Amino acid sequence: MDIKNLTVNTLRVLSAEQVQQANSGHPGLPLGAAPMAYALWADQMNHNPKNPEWVNRDRFILSAGHGSALLYSLLHVFGYGLSMEELKNFRQMNSLTPGHPEYGHTVGVEATTGPLGQGLAMAVGMAMAEEHLAAQYNTAEHKIVDHYTYAIAGDGCMMEGITNEASSLAGHLGLSKLIVLYDSNDITIEGSTNLAFTESVADRYRALSWDVQLVEDGTSLDAINLAVEKAKESDRPSMIEIRTKIGFGSTKEGKASAHGEPLGIENMPSFKANLGWAYEESFTVPEEVKAHTERLLELQQQREDAWNALFEDYKQKNPELAEAFENAYTKEIDQSIFDEEYYGFEKDMATRESSGIVLNRLAEKLPQLFGGSADLSPSNKSDMKNRESFKRGAFGGSNVHFGVREHAMGAICNGLALHGGVIPYCATFLIFSDYMKPAIRLSSLMKQRVIYVFTHDSIGVGEDGPTHQPIEQMAMLRAIPGLVNFRPCDARETAAAWSFAISHTDGPTTLALTRQKLKNLEGTGRDALQGGYILKDYGDPSLILMASGSEVELITAAAEQLYARDIGVRVVSMPSWELFDQQPEEYKEAVLPKAMTKRIAVEAASPMGWHKYVPYGAIIGMEGFGASAPAGQLFEHFGITAEAVIKCAEKLIQID
Repeated sequence: MDIKNLTVNTLRVLSAEQVQQANSGHPGLPLGAAPMAYALWADQMNHNPKNPEWVNRDRFILSAGHGSALLYSLLHVFGYGLSMEELKNFRQMNSLTPGHPEYGHTVGVEATTGPLGQGLAMAVGMAMAEEHLAAQYNTAEHKIVDHYTYAIAGDGCMMEGITNEASSLAGHLGLSKLIVLYDSNDITIEGSTNLAFTESVADRYRALSWDVQLVEDGTSLDAINLAVEKAKESDRPSMIEIRTKIGFGSTKEGKASAHGEPLGIENMPSFKANLGWAYEESFTVPEEVKAHTERLLELQQQREDAWNALFEDYKQKNPELAEAFENAYTKEIDQSIFDEEYYGFEKDMATRESSGIVLNRLAEKLPQLFGGSADLSPSNKSDMKNRESFKRGAFGGSNVHFGVREHAMGAICNGLALHGGVIPYCATFLIFSDYMKPAIRLSSLMKQRVIYVFTHDSIGVGEDGPTHQPIEQMAMLRAIPGLVNFRPCDARETAAAWSFAISHTDGPTTLALTRQKLKNLEGTGRDALQGGYILKDYGDPSLILMASGSEVELITAAAEQLYARDIGVRVVSMPSWELFDQQPEEYKEAVLPKAMTKRIAVEAASPMGWHKYVPYGAIIGMEGFGASAPAGQLFEHFGITAEAVIKCAEKLIQID
């Protein structure tokens, strides 16, 4: 057996042994896809385990993340420091080998994958980042950004709708540095894909403007490498369908049971014999395989060394470009940009409008801003006015037209953030955050700086009716661990929200913004960064009114009327629950003293969650869906008015 096939079999055996040791996992994909993975890692990819963060490395995403044992085998064999002990602890508590790959947890894992289709969509984002940075920073003499994005996807990935959305945009853009290897074995958990999936994936991808190839024999390294080399010559993204056998070499070969069940301890000897595996001890990497991969890694170090020399020459000849390139990868933001001018607004406006103004103020100082909308930029105010569009043949542009593809848009932004060099943002209506929830969740899980701009944030949408009026979406977003949500009440709070989102380097941020015009209230601004703060005390307060977003204006009006009747009222703006909850106990007690039990919270959305701030008192919100009518009529109809707050206050303080 030649050294390449011995290394492939090493990957297969290690993967099967991990699953068997854990008595949990998915051996089928690793056994079938090991040859294509080896071809990428050994023959095609530029990567250096001695510097896993090398900016010009090729990116690899295992979109079919259930096959994680294969990725861990690759990381061990190719010198990424993942120990054999970690392989033996596959899927165990506190191991570096969790059930699905987790970015930031295991060195060499480029993205958290598992929810099928998300990985391929993130690969599209990485490929977009590569093209954009190449257009910005490369010169005729120096291609300092010049790498590929590879993904391995399975039949399940190909069924998911997000994959088609992302692939459609990739084909439209002509992302020629994106190469997807399709592990095509006709098996999913329930059995043959013929149960639910009979389309020609190859023809679909041709229709999506991809270059498509077929490798009939998924065990042929020569055929796989030839296909990848041809893909690199294409001016389109490439999909290489590679026919494989799930559970290759095992008694479960070709069976659905190979997908998510261990091979069985009794079947391991025959499996190893079928591969010609001559090593009795489990979890073995043959010495000749170690020597082989060490030689390969020496070549990889030479490739990075050559790039480093290229970049040094680039810096000498293009010092300003080089400085800008290095700054693009620096996550920290100079806080001096958030000056008084940044917070200055001359007129009342909808927070979606003030968000657009702030975005363009930031765009003048942060060239790494990169993003756009799902076909809603005129409504979302998400265009950067002095930037060009990112499009085929003009990848230097920064305004992205995602099309009506919300599912893919969020995942693509995750890929952009993971790649580095850009600060991604995306925009749509808050109601369509439902379409994006899996990607938002992954943003938070991976702690990526992605900015989600959600406009049309309440029944204030008005005439579009209940299908477009978010009710439960804020509660859903607030339930995602690690996600910071802002629902600002005016232009200055919107500016504060953007300053946080841009500066927050270890997690995503959402901005929920109004369609309708709001007043710029006295006292708003930087204090919004505390998440909740006292906007104004009217007299000696015995009652607390709190709200987020447009309803802060409403409770302010109610407070003024109550104070005119000699009732002391505290008005608290609560733009971000998450940031308020992070404040010291002393601060929270100062804003919401436990002794002040008479409280009213107001939000034109589901009241779910407000009870933690209103243990006693009342919550005014939406208990059902909205309706189709002008915004003012809707707030009146659903009882979200200053008058309703006053009546509620009267009951609380027992005014005759």
